[in-house]
Amino acid sequence: QVQVEESGGGLVQSGDSVMLSCVVSGRRTFDKYAMGWFRQVPGKEREERECVATINYSGDTTYYTDSVKGRFTISRNNAKNTVYLQMNNQKPEGTAVYYCGVSRFGGTKTDVYGEWGRGTQVTVTS
Repeated sequence: QVQVEESGGGLVQSGDSVMLSCVVSGRRTFDKYAMGWFRQVPGKEREERECVATINYSGDTTYYTDSVKGRFTISRNNAKNTVYLQMNNQKPEGTAVYYCGVSRFGGTKTDVYGEWGRGTQVTVTS
């Protein structure tokens, strides 16, 4: 059984940096899957989660939504079955629950991600 667990969220001030981690267990072929970080705000459904960043299986191709380009960095360590999201210069609009998803081929839509974690709350105060 595949398990996905995010960590690293919390309360931060505007301008601060925070790193999220996502560990995938129960999957021996982690290095064959793309990973994505999404965020969801209150009132939005799961299908409306915003794709923040994605990374392909090898880590050499990444995607970022426009609002985080230059501030966020997605990376992965396949030896540790872990993907990271380094968030610099956080802004209050970044307040959300951040979710990690596992996808065979990747993409920015939630429906191509088969497994999700429970999410980690990031609250950015001004």
